[in-house]
Amino acid sequence: MASHTPPRKFRAMDHPVAWSSGKLRFFRRPFHEYRLTDRVALSQMPLFVTTLLTAFLVWAFFPVTMDNPLFVAFLVSQLVIMALCYLVPWDRLPYTSFLIIPLLDFVSIAVGREGGGQESLTGISLLAVFPVIWLCASGYYPRTSLWLSFLAPLAIIWVPLLLEGSPTPQDLARSLLLPVMMLGIGVSVSVLTLSMTRQQRALEEKDAQLQDNLRTSQRQGALLNTILDTVHLGVLAVDADGHDVLMNRRQRINHELARPKDIADPNESQLLVFGPDRVTLVPVEQRPVRRAVLGETFTDYLVWLGSGREQRAFVTTARAMKDDDGAFAGSVIVFSDVTDLVNALTAKDDFVSSVSHEFRTPLTSILGYVEILLGDEPEDTQRDMLEIIRRNSERLLTLVSDLLSSRNGQLIVTPEAVDVAELVRASVSSAIPRAAASGVALEADTPDRLEAHVDGPRISQVLDNLVSNAIKYSPDGGSVMVSLAEEDGHLACRVTDTGMGLSPEDASEVFAKFFRASTVRRTAIPGVGLGLPISKAIVEAHGGTIEVDSALGEGTTFMFRVPV
Repeated sequence: MASHTPPRKFRAMDHPVAWSSGKLRFFRRPFHEYRLTDRVALSQMPLFVTTLLTAFLVWAFFPVTMDNPLFVAFLVSQLVIMALCYLVPWDRLPYTSFLIIPLLDFVSIAVGREGGGQESLTGISLLAVFPVIWLCASGYYPRTSLWLSFLAPLAIIWVPLLLEGSPTPQDLARSLLLPVMMLGIGVSVSVLTLSMTRQQRALEEKDAQLQDNLRTSQRQGALLNTILDTVHLGVLAVDADGHDVLMNRRQRINHELARPKDIADPNESQLLVFGPDRVTLVPVEQRPVRRAVLGETFTDYLVWLGSGREQRAFVTTARAMKDDDGAFAGSVIVFSDVTDLVNALTAKDDFVSSVSHEFRTPLTSILGYVEILLGDEPEDTQRDMLEIIRRNSERLLTLVSDLLSSRNGQLIVTPEAVDVAELVRASVSSAIPRAAASGVALEADTPDRLEAHVDGPRISQVLDNLVSNAIKYSPDGGSVMVSLAEEDGHLACRVTDTGMGLSPEDASEVFAKFFRASTVRRTAIPGVGLGLPISKAIVEAHGGTIEVDSALGEGTTFMFRVPV
């Protein structure tokens, strides 16, 4: 016969609650994990053991009963039923076939009751409680089981009475207590089984949901680990106590780079973390991970990891994590290798420095010979040309000096009392011819006089750069307005044009050395990208700030502010 697999729900055959309550030490593993044959045998075992104890008591105190064929048949039938529990291949039969065992128990108990007689143990019929519990706790055929829990014990008592003669109504009524009691037990067991079935079903549904959530979490975790191991950024997550929560493959390589060769498991203070000069160890409280553990948020913090030829530059960024209450729960730190970029910038600065030094010598020589020629009192025409040579040579020499100063991070200014309004008007006046040639309307809006303690030539250089750019980047004409005012103890100068404008990305990089906007690179507008960086350095040397506000195709406004 084909094997029948039972539906997976709570059954007494899966959990022997009726007599064990889950607390018997006999079972060394969950009951439902045993083979079906073993479960059938274990379910029959309480009645079988009770039968053996009954046989011992009868042999000890009522030996005559042992000669009764019916009582012997009862004992033999229980042995046979117990043997059937093991010998019948229940897993090859329909699943509920094992319920034949409690039905046979009713017959066996009926024989035992008659065989016991009145002269030996009374109440053998109470053994019917075991098959009643088995049937009602099985969860199968609940209505039939309740009927049997009443009718089977009733039959155990009434059938002998009916066979012996004509019982009186009193005799029949006197025997109703046991069937009613068995029915009550059956109802109680059925209700308990139903309740436990519902609880089990709810637990199984929750377990299935938890399993689904677990599989989803595992898939998401695997996806996250794959992504983190794919990117070329080192990612480290720490909790509020500074313990590592997550570290991707790239960051493990970075950590190994910073590990001293003679220390297998270094702490934060022992890692080789250097500052921008590559030789000074960063103090522990200023290291990226420590700052992140303290709850700081920062962007593009440059450090060098490792030593010797293997040393690498990293910019680090940290963001704090918050729990549901808004309390600090840890941080995520990202390490980005920028060694090639830093080396390229260093090489570029070295090149600028080298070229600037090479320019300084011939320019100084040119200026020297121009001064000699001017001292010989040349003709007016020649003097004018020599003055042009000297003026442009001096300007070129100033530019070279600025390049060297900005490369070294230094720019010397000599402040003095200057009428800045006059500087603005002079810059605008000198640029009017070029503006007219480009079809640009150039205007100045300044007070009659505005004195400030600044370096006049340097501020003029800033003005010339901003006005020149405004005209140059308005190739289709338009207007340029240069305004000057005093605001909160600062002089504020704005240069506004209606030219091509800048995209947000270009505007964020406009003060970088050698930077040229993408729209400019596609045109023939000349430039090397040094005017604005030098202007920024001059303004900052005065303790001021310079900003840009621009929209692509709508024009640009540069504003610088320096203390009066």
